[in-house]
Amino acid sequence: MKALNRIRERIALVRRALQLVFDAASRWTLAWAVTLIVQGVLPALTIYISKLLIDELVGAIGQGAASESIRGLVVLGAIMGTLLLLGYVLSSVGRWIRTALSETFRDHLRGMLHAQANRLDLAFYESSAYHDRLHRVMGEVSQRPLVMLESLGGVLQSFVTLLGMAALIILYAWWLPFVLVIGAVPALVVALRFSRRRHAWWKKRTADERWAQYYETLLTHSSVAAEMRLFGLGSHFRDLYQSLRQRLRSERIALERGQLVEAIPAALAALIITAAVMVWITLRALRGLATLGDVALFYQTFSRGQNLMRTMLVGIGQVYDSSLFVSELFDFMSLEPLTAGPATRRLTRHPSSVRFDDVSFSYPGTESRVLKNVSVQFERGQTVAIVGENGAGKSTLLKLLCRFYDPSTGDVSLDGISMRLLDPMDVWKQTTVLFQFPVQYHASAADNIAYGELGPSSESSRIEAAARSAGIHDKITSLPSEYQTLLGRWFVDGQELSGGEWQRLAMARAFYRDAPILVLDEPTSMLDSWAEGEWFDRFKSLVEDRIGIIITHRFTIARRADVIHVMRDGRIVESGTHGELVAMGGLYSSSWNEQVAASA
Repeated sequence: MKALNRIRERIALVRRALQLVFDAASRWTLAWAVTLIVQGVLPALTIYISKLLIDELVGAIGQGAASESIRGLVVLGAIMGTLLLLGYVLSSVGRWIRTALSETFRDHLRGMLHAQANRLDLAFYESSAYHDRLHRVMGEVSQRPLVMLESLGGVLQSFVTLLGMAALIILYAWWLPFVLVIGAVPALVVALRFSRRRHAWWKKRTADERWAQYYETLLTHSSVAAEMRLFGLGSHFRDLYQSLRQRLRSERIALERGQLVEAIPAALAALIITAAVMVWITLRALRGLATLGDVALFYQTFSRGQNLMRTMLVGIGQVYDSSLFVSELFDFMSLEPLTAGPATRRLTRHPSSVRFDDVSFSYPGTESRVLKNVSVQFERGQTVAIVGENGAGKSTLLKLLCRFYDPSTGDVSLDGISMRLLDPMDVWKQTTVLFQFPVQYHASAADNIAYGELGPSSESSRIEAAARSAGIHDKITSLPSEYQTLLGRWFVDGQELSGGEWQRLAMARAFYRDAPILVLDEPTSMLDSWAEGEWFDRFKSLVEDRIGIIITHRFTIARRADVIHVMRDGRIVESGTHGELVAMGGLYSSSWNEQVAASA
């Protein structure tokens, strides 16, 4: 019963995979199927015409160069040539169709995988199990539906050819087609066993493959090139990569060797069966029960038929093998975002407040609480600074505010509406953020800013205004093509920026978005200290009618905020203005005095 259920599951997966390919390229799929069927019919016709041609030739030799014999040979020769030419043309057309089908499907599936990866929560990207799964589907798994289709195409073509050949040899003895099947069964058993072993090994070694990919990134990526050279780490990571690859390579070679050891006896069994049948037909010919053409037909039919039978059964094994991999693809596509609940409410206007009510939070898969009973409210027109040591929970607070996660307990609300009742996209549209480690897009300076709020067209005046607010306008206008200059060194004519300039550009991107909640995470970490005052004045003017939140380590920035919240060990332990907190003589006061003393 279990075996029957497994077969049903595999058949269902095959149907889903084929439907996926058909949805991506229906016309190419149908055209490919037609060429395969026609190609499948041709070999049997060719063999039969060969038999007629040989018999006609033997007759002509016995009769001499009679005109009728010559005419028959010419006609049969022309038919044979036509069939061979048609086979060549169909083979070339089939390669063209397969290329078109492959490219169309690959782009379609990649688009689906990209959309799914972008749809899932941030929590998935912080799970090693998810990265293992993503590595599998972006690698070999993504090719498997097409491999499955090709395997089934090979099975279809072989089956059509075998039907034609079976029709030829069944006239000699009813049991001959069954001998064809029996000779190919050992090869099928070997293929199925190898498929299961290879899939188990592949899944088990996903983490090792990812480690190898990580070492390769360290050895080749520009972001780590300087440190690799300065600390002399290149040879260390090369050794780690080679050692890991050697182990993976040895295991894979041993796996293939095991299949080879099993495949040789299977091939020997098929050879023995072929030899026995050829002895049978030869003896019939010697007794005058078969012609020389019959022997030639029989040899071609049976030898090619055995190969085709093995090919067809191995193709079935490959379909089974692919179904093991395809299950990973559909499992990945079935993942659902953790924060995507039923959106029962919508925001009808820009929110004027964000409130955390007794919020506690633990990252998925962990038990330790990063936030502990946090209650705080952020109001429109108010500039709020959040300060605290590393690991205090500041960035986690930001992730919940952006609804990358939902609280473990408690609630986060916009104007009294729980974020759990809102579509995450609605929340994201209300928020613009400068992250602590912003992305450096290899695009024009204008695009880098406009990515803050993509629309039908970017407004150059808004782009320039955002750049001026972030203090990056003068740098951009000094570039060769000003706002149309390509940034980054990965592509031809790209211009590199300093760390502080990239941060200002990301800040302009955050400013460009017309969102009521503006959050800056360590906005001045790469900026010159003497430029902080000028920058903060511009920031204050931007958030006059917004909710402005700054996460920072610099108290020289925090002291200019309307309200300061001090975080420690996942809690807000102090709140107030700079003067109030200094007068309090608590954690903020002691940290302020230390920073002032250090800068004196």
